[in-house]
Amino acid sequence: MNMKRLLIGTAFVSLLAFKSDNTEDDFIRNNYSFATQQIKNMLKETVHQKPLTFPRTIDAGGKMVSTSMYDWTPGFFPGSLWYSYEFTKDQSLAAAALNWTEKLEPLKDFTKHHDLGFMMYCSYGNAYRLTGKAEYKDILVQSARSLSTRFNPVTGSIKSWNGFKSWHGNKIYPFPVIIDNMMNLELLFFASKVTGDTAFRHVAVSHALTAMKNQIRPDYSSYHVVCYDTTNGKVAARETAQGYADNSTWARGQAWGIYGFTMVYRETKDARFLKTAMGMADWFLDNKNLPEDKVPYWDFNANEAGYTPGINSYANKVTDKPRDASAAAITASALFELSRYAGAKEEKYKQAAIKMLHSLASPAYRAPVGSNGNFLLMHSVGSIPHHTEIDVPLVYADYYFIEALQRYEDQLKK
Repeated sequence: MNMKRLLIGTAFVSLLAFKSDNTEDDFIRNNYSFATQQIKNMLKETVHQKPLTFPRTIDAGGKMVSTSMYDWTPGFFPGSLWYSYEFTKDQSLAAAALNWTEKLEPLKDFTKHHDLGFMMYCSYGNAYRLTGKAEYKDILVQSARSLSTRFNPVTGSIKSWNGFKSWHGNKIYPFPVIIDNMMNLELLFFASKVTGDTAFRHVAVSHALTAMKNQIRPDYSSYHVVCYDTTNGKVAARETAQGYADNSTWARGQAWGIYGFTMVYRETKDARFLKTAMGMADWFLDNKNLPEDKVPYWDFNANEAGYTPGINSYANKVTDKPRDASAAAITASALFELSRYAGAKEEKYKQAAIKMLHSLASPAYRAPVGSNGNFLLMHSVGSIPHHTEIDVPLVYADYYFIEALQRYEDQLKK
């Protein structure tokens, strides 16, 4: 009798787990279906845009705003097309993904800022992963060469922007490095693997080690911008460009760090990078200012005592605290991967990622079909200090939302 009850109980638990997985499978399918509808609607709208421009956000009237291919964001729309095609196997999406990706080929020789990883790996990286075309690999390798030209062996870092003007006055720093730059290292690791040239890997590891030393605070929060003296490699300043204050923690910057150091650990298996990624994730998730739905405010310390924006920052004029769905989408995607390496903290990170994903997929953040300029998520923030893209959809929020869905689906299959 006891054995019979045990078997029935085990079967009941298994049935509950099966139903739970089915429910989550439905959640993923529902969101992919929604994403596909929105993306196809957006494809129709792009015919009205200027040639060689790429979706980025919306204007005050709710119309799609596109940007130049030389902006940092053009790779995200092709990348979203590739992810959508991968799930749906819809050949019209594959054709669109090819078309939008191949528009970016001239960028393989672009050297004027650091964002080639975003621009080329999100587009051509997914294209190569799904098609295996040798020419796509060659374009990615050349892109990595172009990115490597911005590496300075004295600073041990890849130069982000060509100059950074402080919010505190008119001082311009000539060698700024931003936490976002961690994301571009994946392109270099890829190039090293497919060519056997360890120089790419050296640049990536050097940059990550330098960022870990100078950009991450002892409590695992992060500075947005670190400016270097190229004569001796020393830190000249630690400031913010898109966060509230120099000593605050910009939510999307913390997200870039969690994702970037997780990826670098994957590529190197160096425990120092895993420790940093987990420390940054714990800081994010355990922060008293993280809302219950785990979608952060644009800066963890906005409007708090002890944090003062630079005199020229528009953050001085903003009293409310908008959420940043893009930071949540990036973090959710990162946490799904980080959970695979986290040992005892696997469930903590995985459950947090699931919570974020469900929050983003709720009516509070997911746009109704046909609205929001056909972007997927509402309520992201570009840069409050620059008084731009405040509480709007952003193309990269959508990209990482879809990537998080894919990573969640992969975990459910295991």
